Formats: sequence, C-alpha cells, structure tokens
Amino acid sequence: MTEAAVATHAEPLQHLQVWAESLSQVLGQVSGSPVPAAVLSEGPADLPSQADDDLWLLCVYSGNLRGEACWRLPKGSVLRLAQSFMGESTPVAEITPEHREAVLELLRQVAGLAATALKPTWGEVVLRFDAAAGPPSWPASVTAWLRGGEETSASPLLEARLSAALVAGLRAEKPEAAKPAAAAATVATPSAAVSSEVKLDLLMDVELAVALRFGSRTLALREILDLNPGAVIDLDRQVGEPVDLLLDGRLLARGEVVVLDGNYALRVGEVAPGNPYGKS
Repeated sequence: MTEAAVATHAEPLQHLQVWAESLSQVLGQVSGSPVPAAVLSEGPADLPSQADDDLWLLCVYSGNLRGEACWRLPKGSVLRLAQSFMGESTPVAEITPEHREAVLELLRQVAGLAATALKPTWGEVVLRFDAAAGPPSWPASVTAWLRGGEETSASPLLEARLSAALVAGLRAEKPEAAKPAAAAATVATPSAAVSSEVKLDLLMDVELAVALRFGSRTLALREILDLNPGAVIDLDRQVGEPVDLLLDGRLLARGEVVVLDGNYALRVGEVAPGNPYGKS
C-alpha cells in the first residue's frame, strides 16, 4: 500500500487498532500471558485464500457510529482461536459448531472492550456481532487484517471488511457529545469553517450503498415455512404509490420507479427532510 493510500485509510486503520488492542487483551486473559496483536494494512503472505469453510461474522455499529464490518476467519484461525478459548489441547482437523460459537463469543468479548475504548472519542457506540452466511452483499470500502500473536504462520488472522457507511463515519468530524466541554464551547471562526469544508471534501468520493423499498409485510413463522416458488406475498403499498430510497436502512428520498436503458431506476419526487443518516 502506497503512502497516499495509507493516509487515505488512516482513520479506519486507527479504528482497527482499537480492535487489535482489545483482541490482545482478551487473548491474554484466555492464555494467562500477554498476547500481542497488530493491524496489517496489506494481506500477509501466509493469508489463506477465501474458502468454503471460512467463518464469516457481521458486526453492526449503532449509536454515535453507524455502519457494518464483516470479518472473515480462515479455517486454521477458527480452530486456533476456538481451541484456545475452550481450553482444548488436542489438535483437531475439522471445525465443529461449538468451535464457531466459541469464536463468536470470543469476538463478542473483544467487541465489548472495543466499545468501551471508543467511548472517549465517539461517545456511546453499540457493537453487535452475529454469524453471517457468507461475504457481505456490499462492496468493502476498506479491507485490513488483524494478527493475534507473534508474526508466525501459527498466529490467527482475521480479515476485516469495512462498509462505506462506517468508513464515512470514521472520517467525519467526531460527535459533539464526545468532545471535551472546552472544545464544544469554542466559537467557530472562518478558518474553522474552511477546515470543516476540507474535511467534507474528503468524503465526497466515498461510495454508499442505497436500496429501494417497495413495501413491507409481517409474516408468521408458519407462513415463512410454507413459502415455495410461485408464492405471492402482498405488500402494504398500493401500485402507483412512491417507493422509498434507503441509506443504511434510513429513508433518504421517495419517488417513482421507471425503466432506463433496460434497468430499473428511480425518479426522485421528494427528499426526506434533515439528515437521514444522523442519530435517531
């Protein structure tokens, strides 16, 4: 990674350093001795290629920092972390559901420490870890890696893919609630306004994934289990009503669905007032 690229990803990599320190702390508690952890901006030479037996986990951010991070753990890393966490000493060749659950619980503990470490800078941040079926549907804005332990082939490797929404939040100005009182009381000056504009320009090329919502419907579990090809689900929206344009699950605009060059498109009719990506 070039110096310019490292500078561009400075905030995400600094953020992942918090995760590395939290991972180090949890692994140290599990093993009973200090365990180093490091952030790698480039994939290490011994990083296994993506495979069917990888473990995928999704971390959803809410509160003062919003977005998603998807984590990939190769098979060897899953086994090393799980066996260490479970206190197993006999090497095994295959991952069991218990191993996957152990790694999920370990990373939930890491997330708890990370949320606490982020609080002085960001205020209240909630991190929710869950198992994922596979790679994220959204393109990663930043990809980096965490190594737990010394720089050897036996050390677990974790690949982190950060969503564009999360990266944009990390590059944005910190929330007022997390700033010292003296700084919050400072009167804005023309130079401060110019600085804010420069910071905003840095975000203009960040890609954000948006989605269209035609309507919704609440289904009972038995109805979901009865679904089969050809089934029709009625939605709560009439034909001709405007559809919603969503950013990270929040209403951005409404409009009319049209066809443009053979693709679906949206003719915007109204834009939601305020900032739909701000705090609730």
